Amino acid sequence: MTNNRLTRRGMAAGAALLPAAAFIGSAHAQGANESTFERVQRTKVLRIAALPGELPYFQKDISTGEWSGAAIEMAKDIAKVFDAKLEYVESTYGNSVLDLQANKIDLAFALNPTPVRALSIRFTHAMIIHPFGCIARKGFDPKTWDDINKPEVRVVVDLGSLHETSARRFAPKSTITAFKTRDEAILALQAGRADVDILAAMLGITALAKNPGLGTYKILTNPVVALPSNLGVRREPDTRFVEVLDAWLDMNRGTGQIREWMIQGIEKTGAKREDIPAELSF
Repeated sequence: MTNNRLTRRGMAAGAALLPAAAFIGSAHAQGANESTFERVQRTKVLRIAALPGELPYFQKDISTGEWSGAAIEMAKDIAKVFDAKLEYVESTYGNSVLDLQANKIDLAFALNPTPVRALSIRFTHAMIIHPFGCIARKGFDPKTWDDINKPEVRVVVDLGSLHETSARRFAPKSTITAFKTRDEAILALQAGRADVDILAAMLGITALAKNPGLGTYKILTNPVVALPSNLGVRREPDTRFVEVLDAWLDMNRGTGQIREWMIQGIEKTGAKREDIPAELSF
């Protein structure tokens, strides 16, 4: 007659395997549920989105592969808090949000905290407050939005951007032309087909450093239009990572260190400190 009961030897062998299997399953579950804070503490690696050619925040030396820029200096300082080394994941502003969701990176720099983005990721306190203005052609000196809110003033913007949103809200009477890219809008200004190009301060200063002949950069007032630029992190129940980042941001903004990193990054574009508008506050 067939014996369906386990032999003592079989039971012993099965019992011997159980602890190892249980341990592996437990370790897998722990890794799957590990928060950013726990992972960085365990691995001593901080993964950040790195964006080639996005000065003043990021610059990659093609010959050496070395990264520099304001965001890189900030990332290095944050890594010191965790006694961690940096790992760079090349990305874009748009893809860095997806990279956070996919747990490919721990941190993304210089993101505007839009409501749509906030559905997917979490934001820290403000890194900087980024004002909007324009590059004005030579001979034109606007100071307020009303100065360009006239039918005879030709305004260019990049399509679908916050620059376009600002222009249509605060200068609706101007003649607005939206181009597919920022570069196309700048070329229109360069060719004399526009009077102003609406740009956030960092982008405007960088564009002028590359081509000083475009004109001058002006931060437009009445009202001052400014948006926070923040760090992006994963949405997760454990808030310790974002709490550390918020404390780091508050301290370094308060001591003026973030301003210094930003100015150093702007200087890498070829701009000089005296080119930075006095109203531009970090």
